Amino acid sequence: MTNPRAEWVNTTHDWAGTVDQEHLEQIRSEPARYAPGGLIHLVLEVIAYPEDEAESAGRRGTCTVTLHVDGSIAIEDDGRGTDTRVDEHGELMKKPIMATQDLRFFANPSTPRLPDDHPRRGMSVVAALSDWLVHTNRRLNGSWTQRYEHGLPVTDLDPIPTTPTTGTTVHFHPNPAYFPGNNLTADDLRPFLTLPNLDLRIVTSA
Repeated sequence: MTNPRAEWVNTTHDWAGTVDQEHLEQIRSEPARYAPGGLIHLVLEVIAYPEDEAESAGRRGTCTVTLHVDGSIAIEDDGRGTDTRVDEHGELMKKPIMATQDLRFFANPSTPRLPDDHPRRGMSVVAALSDWLVHTNRRLNGSWTQRYEHGLPVTDLDPIPTTPTTGTTVHFHPNPAYFPGNNLTADDLRPFLTLPNLDLRIVTSA
């Protein structure tokens, strides 16, 4: 058991709920506003989180972007994994980064800009504008995976075998209704992947 969920401090997201349907609909209603750089912007929204963590930890992190032939994109990092806790009822809960707004950025007019020079909004932009997303989370206290469709969780936190390392993998398929055209290429991404706290590499995979 831990402290009651109502006592958990909200830093980046509100622990009170797991899904904000209105928030997701807002993103989908204005995709050009929330992902103005298209597919590149989605990748940069994801990478911003391990960049934050590496900076706060005073270390260099590593991150691999894998471009799949089906148009999906997987981004794997070596951070601590997404905060996952057990509440006073014994219920396992992951910080709701996918389906609720990032309190620091989404409605903040002075939000920082990503390397594409567009405002940072948060991971929920990626989930809302993808037809599916799988979040794999490896922490010292366990490892889980969870699938989302159109921003909504469609599975529970499913336990997976632990590994000696921690980190997250966000594998998503951008919804072609919002991003028609060709798949993202390594050449498209490379100019945007010079970050001060992350060693990044791009992999093309079947």
